[in-house]
Amino acid sequence: MNNTHFPVVIIGGGQAGLAMSWSLTQKNIRHIVLERHQLAWAWREQRWDNFCLVTPNWQCKLPGFPYDGDDPHGFMLRDEIVDYVERYARSFDAPLREGVNVLRVVKTDRGFQLLTSVGEFTADQVVIAVGNYHRPRFPDISAQLPANIMQVHSANYKSAQQLPEGEVLVVGSAQSGAQIAEDLHLAGRRVHLCVGSAPRVARFYRGRDVVDWLDDMGHYRLTVGDHPLGEDARRKTNHYVTGRDGGRDIDLRAFALQGMQLYGRLLEYRDGKLLTADDLKTNLDKADATSQKIKDSIDVWIAEQGIAAPPEARYQPVWQPDSHPTHIDLTAISAIVWAVGFHTDFSWIAAPAFNDQGYPLHTRGVSVQAGLYFLGLPWLWTWGSGRFEGVGEDAAWLAEAIAAQHQHKSQPEAAYVNEPR
Repeated sequence: MNNTHFPVVIIGGGQAGLAMSWSLTQKNIRHIVLERHQLAWAWREQRWDNFCLVTPNWQCKLPGFPYDGDDPHGFMLRDEIVDYVERYARSFDAPLREGVNVLRVVKTDRGFQLLTSVGEFTADQVVIAVGNYHRPRFPDISAQLPANIMQVHSANYKSAQQLPEGEVLVVGSAQSGAQIAEDLHLAGRRVHLCVGSAPRVARFYRGRDVVDWLDDMGHYRLTVGDHPLGEDARRKTNHYVTGRDGGRDIDLRAFALQGMQLYGRLLEYRDGKLLTADDLKTNLDKADATSQKIKDSIDVWIAEQGIAAPPEARYQPVWQPDSHPTHIDLTAISAIVWAVGFHTDFSWIAAPAFNDQGYPLHTRGVSVQAGLYFLGLPWLWTWGSGRFEGVGEDAAWLAEAIAAQHQHKSQPEAAYVNEPR
């Protein structure tokens, strides 16, 4: 047997790659999973010490391996997530090779050529399961700031102890930024936060986790094609909320009452100061409005279904900005955490499979380029496509497409023995 040619090569050893591997294993299709770093590397290395899921544990539905703990409505901590992924790989002896960096994927007349850090592989079909958070993004402003200020991307933030003494500025208020600001705040640090347009959502409402209500309402089964925003849903900013300490809202207004300094969007660096937009109140109001809109939809559902659920008063803002600070004095700032997202980079795939912005052209993960597939992207098909909740259904869908192509290209192969790790 050729040890460098496989009917299918899966690139990426996270939950998406493993879900794909499980699905192909069920169909006895020989394959290998190539992971650049280590199994579940992003969960290990790109999450902070106190990180936990923001979705309840019961939504962990990797194919053949649903959550099996004793706290389905809790929120797994970082190390528990890693353990879950590791146990999943062991459960079906995934054919995983770690420490293999795929440098280039080239479409050929006979399939695909993969140039890697350990040599060349070839494949009839390739699944790209590397998500879309590839390179930490730093704004141009970061290169202009004083050298004495420590700068850390959210992907590399671990804890308050990692940062030098002094006040900390967090830029960005989506999921990571809001949660890191909370982490620093709870650690007793003086925090400054630039608040953007990210929406927020309540953790609990009318006696249940909001996620439970939305699941009953079919929200997570809505496809990208049926979403009011269409493909623009893929660019939506995630709502901020937390699963910390059993789960709760993140109310930036409450943090402001407790001493966190809030600003609007960061604009530029000039004369030793960071200038910010005069949009703090607008951003806070819009975030609250989104949360209330979600609650309103739950109210309608409860009424339509005749469900007995305890009433809950509308949220009342606990704090309003009484002034509009438009600059940040950096003299007291010892560190900045940039929570401004990532660059997506598929430039290492040499195939006509991307739009002008470099984003994959696909239908539910099936690329416009025959034999190439994508899995684990946000809103690949549904809200859960990039998460534990829905990636398994997408993997099963792709497995059918891969099996059909596999049967067409080659004679049926005997059941295989997985490659050793």
